[in-house]
Amino acid sequence: MTQHSEQSGHRVAFVCVQNAGRSQMAAAFAERERDRRGAGNRIEIVTGGTQPADHVHDIVVEAMAEVDIDIGDRTPREVTPEELQAVDLVVTMGCSASDVCPATWNGENRDWGLDDPHERPIEEVREIRDEIDERVVALFDELLSETPSAE
Repeated sequence: MTQHSEQSGHRVAFVCVQNAGRSQMAAAFAERERDRRGAGNRIEIVTGGTQPADHVHDIVVEAMAEVDIDIGDRTPREVTPEELQAVDLVVTMGCSASDVCPATWNGENRDWGLDDPHERPIEEVREIRDEIDERVVALFDELLSETPSAE
């Protein structure tokens, strides 16, 4: 009988400074993608910021509602160093990892270099949203191709 390996799944953190725009969109798309692919037991999603805003930006809530994802009830939260220590991959949104968190983490870091949607016109927010959606889908393709199937 084999021991259950900790490596059978992935923990991914989507992090930005305010946790009110890009990282919220990324986490919401990741949750949708995880559900679509039936990967709930293999991918854990964490999101947070180092200086969380009071609420998710209204323009971001509006842009996500256009693609039938409601994030209006979400609240930006602070990501803890302990959470970052426990993830395999930290995705920052255009603010370098050193700016985001002085704490180190054991996993990989990627920066997606996205513009901040705050106070942007809806047309620009839609472009940012669509780019995040594409990047999340590609990330899931990559993560799930590395994970052996449970079948």
